[in-house]
Amino acid sequence: MPANEVLSDQQLDAIKEVGNIGAGHAATALSQLIGKKIMITIPQARCMKLSQTVELVGGPQALIAGVTMHVLGDISAKIVLILPRSSAIQMAGLLTKRGTEERQVLTVLEHSAIKEAGNILAGSYLNALTEFLGIILLQSVPQLMFDLAEAVVTEISKGFPPQTEVICIETEFMEANRIINGYFMLVPDSKSLDIIFRAIRVSP
Repeated sequence: MPANEVLSDQQLDAIKEVGNIGAGHAATALSQLIGKKIMITIPQARCMKLSQTVELVGGPQALIAGVTMHVLGDISAKIVLILPRSSAIQMAGLLTKRGTEERQVLTVLEHSAIKEAGNILAGSYLNALTEFLGIILLQSVPQLMFDLAEAVVTEISKGFPPQTEVICIETEFMEANRIINGYFMLVPDSKSLDIIFRAIRVSP
């Protein structure tokens, strides 16, 4: 569903602003982590049903990495970093200084590196939300899944109805010849979505 069918122009502009701030923070954090300059594209922001996110990341059978954390504090939500398989391999290579050859299985070291990067990058977006909204948001210890999109989204969906509205921010991180396409998803309960829009002073 296109974002403008769910959100007003004012709401979408506010979410895009959060996406811009968060992407900038995330690129800076990733640059510091690897000691190299990271460029980013202008983030694409949208709001969609949780049940629709499978198609967004490539369809039910697409192999993806998902780093999931619970959000605590003034709202109740999950924040998720999703990387398609090719982007997960690029991210792993960037962090471990390995090649980018296609493969189905990541090493234990690569799993650990992606989980830590997801923790840092999702934390950057959460910090952007905290600054922009003026509310307290804390993140739990990250969990990593490397599986089919259908299985990852099913795990993310636990505790949330299929019609839950998800705030999704898509951006690309670029370093030399590497392009990493990432989806940051904030999955709030209905009360928390209202809190977010009240905090940015727009009506849900």
